[in-house]
Amino acid sequence: MSIARVLPADLRLSVDPAALGFAETAELLQETLPWIGQARAEQAARFGLQMAQPDYHLFVLGEVGSGRASLLGEMMAREAASRPVPPDLCYLHHFEAPEHPVALHLPAGGGRLLRQGMADLARTLQAEIPKRLLAPDVKADCERIEADHQSEEEQAFATLSALAEARNFGLIREQGRMVFTQRDDHGEPLTASKAMALSRAQRAGMDAAESELRTAISHFLEDSRARELAMNEALLALRRQRIRPMLEQGLQAVRDRMGGQVQDALKLGGHLEQVQHDVLENLALFLPGDEQDEVRAAALLDVLARLRVNVVVDHHGQTGAPVVIGDDPSFRALFGGIEYGSEEGVLVSDFSRIRAGSVLKAHGGFLLLHLRDLLADEVVREKLRRFLRSGRLQMEEPGMLYAPVSAASLQPEPVDVVLKIVLIASVEEYYLVQEGDPELARRFRCKVDFAESFTATAETHRATAVFVAHACRRLGLPHCTAPAVARLIEETHREAEDQTRQSARFARCEALVMESAGAARARGATLVEAQDVQAAIAARLYRHDYPEQRLQESITDGERLLDVCGERVGQVNGLTVVDLGDYQFGFPVRVTASTHAGEEGLLDIEREVEMSGPIHDKGVLILQSYLSALFSHLAPLALDAAVVFEQEYSGVEGDSASCAEFYALLSALSGLPLRQGIAVTGALNQHGEVLPVGGINEKIEGYFRSCERLGLDGGQGVLIPRRNRRNLMLSPRVVEAVVAGRFQIFTADHASDGMALLAGRDFGTLGPQGYLPETVLGRAQRTLQDYRRACERVGVGGPRPARRGRPLWPARRSGWPDR
Repeated sequence: MSIARVLPADLRLSVDPAALGFAETAELLQETLPWIGQARAEQAARFGLQMAQPDYHLFVLGEVGSGRASLLGEMMAREAASRPVPPDLCYLHHFEAPEHPVALHLPAGGGRLLRQGMADLARTLQAEIPKRLLAPDVKADCERIEADHQSEEEQAFATLSALAEARNFGLIREQGRMVFTQRDDHGEPLTASKAMALSRAQRAGMDAAESELRTAISHFLEDSRARELAMNEALLALRRQRIRPMLEQGLQAVRDRMGGQVQDALKLGGHLEQVQHDVLENLALFLPGDEQDEVRAAALLDVLARLRVNVVVDHHGQTGAPVVIGDDPSFRALFGGIEYGSEEGVLVSDFSRIRAGSVLKAHGGFLLLHLRDLLADEVVREKLRRFLRSGRLQMEEPGMLYAPVSAASLQPEPVDVVLKIVLIASVEEYYLVQEGDPELARRFRCKVDFAESFTATAETHRATAVFVAHACRRLGLPHCTAPAVARLIEETHREAEDQTRQSARFARCEALVMESAGAARARGATLVEAQDVQAAIAARLYRHDYPEQRLQESITDGERLLDVCGERVGQVNGLTVVDLGDYQFGFPVRVTASTHAGEEGLLDIEREVEMSGPIHDKGVLILQSYLSALFSHLAPLALDAAVVFEQEYSGVEGDSASCAEFYALLSALSGLPLRQGIAVTGALNQHGEVLPVGGINEKIEGYFRSCERLGLDGGQGVLIPRRNRRNLMLSPRVVEAVVAGRFQIFTADHASDGMALLAGRDFGTLGPQGYLPETVLGRAQRTLQDYRRACERVGVGGPRPARRGRPLWPARRSGWPDR
């Protein structure tokens, strides 16, 4: 194991434009856009979309910008094109129970035909029925029936009048009432005085005659009502006889328009029969009248409204199954709803106010939703659970439970819905549902996992060029030259932080294509060149790097202390990454250490003041373990040591500075100065091996910019883990500085190699007598022995009885967890 200097050719991957096999992306438009680097996700998605069994809905995982929604949308569209068009869904008036509207499925486009046919029928009935009922022949027949009724009525009344006359009563009909008066033998009205003069037998005879007359009047009125009903029935039968052929002809026209291929033919036939019966029962409403015409007109409108057809899902003119993108996941938008109107302080509704949501519209096809939207609304999520459990959708309006006024309930007939739901989620959201909502999770058995990055090959580079070509055509942008595409491909490697892999977040690549096209148009070019891509990258950096600029200026102004020349004891430059969400950058930070005799062990100041995260704390504990192993032959150690990130006020997280902390601590123990021009990054394990870290390019570039401000003299550089070599995708400016010898990049496999580079001494190998005196560890060993003697002189630092759960060294300070 030894230090290696990274050659300029290894500092970034350079894509050869000639190897791409085209001059400009316009040549690639005939090639199909593949799922670049997502073979696993593509296979899983195709399996899920073609799986007809229930509970095989798709759970799509991936980072934002990975193309998960757009690629699934395209695959759903292709799969839907090969499927039949699902039926239309209509709701009709339920004549026996209006609060339960009837659901009716019709072939695609049939809902529109039925609605138009019933509307035409309603207009025909409203116009033709009055004409036919008021036709001369019908009018004559009606008058004949009424005349016959009148004749029978007069004959019956004449018979009753004769009976009354025979019993010495006068009888008249007055406004539908019968009025009779008693008469004497001379036909004069019987006055009270005359009545008093009558004998008891005469009065008894008069009472019997009156009782007989009352009975006859009662029978007459009953017969009169029967005759009136018979007349009305005869009139209604006449009107029905004249209207029925026209009505049957109109309904038959509706049936003929629908054709014979109706899924719910029996239900439609029954509904049309009920329409015929309802119209024939209300023929009188079609005749204008002089009195209460507004009431009659309103009732007629109600009759005609019952003929309407509410087409809630219309597939007229469509080909293939529907693909619905659920961008609005509210309850009404997803599951539909019922509109209500206020009438006299009561909320009312009917079948015509039922509205379909995305679930009904996607019947027979596909529905794409985002899990984050569902997690924000428990009511929607619970409704989705019930729907997936039963496969039936009951239309409802949940807000009506909390309506401030009373409401007439409406419960439409539930409908069976068959569809495939594609749920887009992040990895965190996916496992949150797996753990917290297993009932919902078991309905999504097909997992489609989009990769964050993929292995780069000549084929993936070519596929990326095809993606750029299609993006240019779709967005109306000028096409890119091969060098421009090569530069775009290099950026996908940079985003993946790997020379052998590309980032799968092609949304960022597409954004860079748009920005590069803007740069090309600004200079009047018709093609996007590599210089335009570089200009777009520089412009994007300039828009976002203000926070970094201010931090770099604080170094130049002397506010932040940073030495990039000379040597210092117990001091080294570490490298950090600041992540602001939209932009991340590297920044150097001074790491210092101090040691002296004592018994407290290693103190991490960031941990003590609670400014460090758990991963950083873990790294410090691993460093401590490695340091203890190096000097285990001297245990127990008499040491107080402190390590700190200087001028760091926002907290630290991660273990990538554990190498720098180790070097600063060894420098303080050995008294050997470290080169300040070499900044360090890398994590340690318990055997001193240097582990790879993230953000390697940002760290190197951040330190390079600091050195540029303070003055490059060829002695500056960075020391990184050897295992990070493949992650190097440095900016051209850094590469140029390395080529010119003004900046250096070293790699190390082991902490000992890095310490030898920084201190200019051999690290040291443990022998029978310890470490050789002039090595780094030999000098540190001598210091620790001096600390032991110093502690023994004052009576501290010797071996102490071990306490349960606490090692002899290093002693724990408050806040440090026991192992």
